[in-house]
Amino acid sequence: MPSAPCTPRFCVDSTGSRAGVPRAALRLATLLSVLTFGIVLIPVVGRIPPAPRDRLIRFWCRTMVRAAGVRLRVTGATPPAGGLLVVANHISWMDIPLIAAVRPGRMIAKAEIRQWPVAGALTASSGALFIERDRLRALPRTVERIADTLRVGSTMVVFPEGSTWCGRAQGHFRRAVFQAALDAGVPVQPVRIHYRLDGGPDSTAPAFVGSDSLLTSVWRVVSARALVAELDLRPVLAPEDHADRRELARAAQGGLRSPGPHAHPYGV
Repeated sequence: MPSAPCTPRFCVDSTGSRAGVPRAALRLATLLSVLTFGIVLIPVVGRIPPAPRDRLIRFWCRTMVRAAGVRLRVTGATPPAGGLLVVANHISWMDIPLIAAVRPGRMIAKAEIRQWPVAGALTASSGALFIERDRLRALPRTVERIADTLRVGSTMVVFPEGSTWCGRAQGHFRRAVFQAALDAGVPVQPVRIHYRLDGGPDSTAPAFVGSDSLLTSVWRVVSARALVAELDLRPVLAPEDHADRRELARAAQGGLRSPGPHAHPYGV
């Protein structure tokens, strides 16, 4: 199975301080309140037409990000409509609401997430496709399900590294999911996720790696001061311009490693 060498001890920045505990506790309480409110409204939101539903989801996810004390800055744009495979590097649990704040879509998630408290129910209710990463025989069926979702004009969000990394290093994109984009004939949009301190250096505080518990990772995020999450939405890749999934995966990951476009980001 995909794995990363990153560990909390050697890769993750510490953010805690006694002086910041009240602020962090307030952020955590606010984040849980926003999350709970959204979960309660899921059955209602599911009956809303797609366009207004996506606007509500974007607003809710941006509110979650702000409640955690994180400022979101976005560069680039997503296609206005149609099937789209969004692929991104993977650092944190925070990556999920960040992307949904810009382009809501169905997620690919490992089966273990079903058992997580709160997050498991939330992920399942969002329409995520759960996969068992240790069952290679199920992979063709998973690719087929993704392709079917893309064909009907939906957005799929995937982290092809298959595991979280600290942000200072990055894994290789697994190729299977790119076959779904080729089969469905839909574009692929690479998204680079990057965390840093406002006006300062890169930060690995949001990383959710190794033996980290979800609560520990969440506490580091709400304890951080002036944390900024940057989403760089790279130009879409047309499936017909690439011979196979290997080439498409290489182009998507190569696009994330190259310098981004010069654009004026907007903050949330």
